[in-house]
Amino acid sequence: MGIRRILAAVFATAALAGLGLTGAATATAATAQGAPSYVTPSQCRDGGGTPAINEMGNYCKGGTHNGEQVD
Repeated sequence: MGIRRILAAVFATAALAGLGLTGAATATAATAQGAPSYVTPSQCRDGGGTPAINEMGNYCKGGTHNGEQVD
């Protein structure tokens, strides 16, 4: 009977730990969605755009990275 209690405690702890990890992963994914996107000047050019480094905001103009900030 003692073994059953120990196993029940182990399973309960594992279940709670699993829920905690799932919640943390969801929170991380939600935070990452709103993060700004940065590309290098070469990535901007490779995507068919022009890095507007000297203009305010340093954005990539045109191509697949249009509107992303150049870093």
